[in-house]
Amino acid sequence: MGKLSNCKRMVIKLGSSTLTHESGHINIRRMEEIVKILSDFKNSGIEVIVVSSGAVSAGVARTKLGRRPGSVREKQAMAAVGQSEIMRMYDKFFSSYGHTVAQILMTKDVVEDVQRREACEDTFNTLLEMGCVPIVNENDSVSTAEIKFGGNDTLSAYVALVAKADVVLNLSDIEGLYDSDPRKNPNAKFISRVDSIDEELVKIAGGAGTERGTGGMATKIEAAKILTEAGISMFILNGHRPEVLYELFDGVPVGTYFKAKEKAVEK
Repeated sequence: MGKLSNCKRMVIKLGSSTLTHESGHINIRRMEEIVKILSDFKNSGIEVIVVSSGAVSAGVARTKLGRRPGSVREKQAMAAVGQSEIMRMYDKFFSSYGHTVAQILMTKDVVEDVQRREACEDTFNTLLEMGCVPIVNENDSVSTAEIKFGGNDTLSAYVALVAKADVVLNLSDIEGLYDSDPRKNPNAKFISRVDSIDEELVKIAGGAGTERGTGGMATKIEAAKILTEAGISMFILNGHRPEVLYELFDGVPVGTYFKAKEKAVEK
């Protein structure tokens, strides 16, 4: 895979299992470490966009609800409370390294409508030109089934398409893709590289995510399919070990790499 020396604009997706403890409270140490590394990437000249989960979990912790919300209205309320908490933390940590954050809340109709998509592209480009770090999440407080992305794995793929990113780094609670669930099968084999996504791979990826998140490996494979077909590569990396980001950019073979399809050359 080598170093990502040609990467100028990256999207990093942070799931709830990466950002929060089992209690639902924000994992301050891990979040700060990730922000420090991303700030270092920015200092090196790479534009960074963060797609961040964790709002509902943070809302549950903040309101002391004591359980995962069951109804849609409860989830929307927890997202409203938790989103401000998540942004407060990002602002605090990025500011300490000299960088400014900006919040973008999206729904799927933004990328499906031509005018709204163009406006979103302009917003991303302008913020990045100004040196800001866009923090993106789905607008869970007001979204409905018709305009939902269905999770931040999918959202990160569309953000990368709209922002014309070079690569997506999808941080998970596992090292990458295996041929079966390594938490259930100790003999599961690690898959370090995927050159094409077929039905067999989709079957391998079946299964849900953690209790605090909405995704699983299946949604990550779907995101990888969207991205690679558009000519954007993706990595699944272990978000519980933030230093893996440095290792990746230093050329160490880590995570699972999904190779982007080469774009056809126009004649």
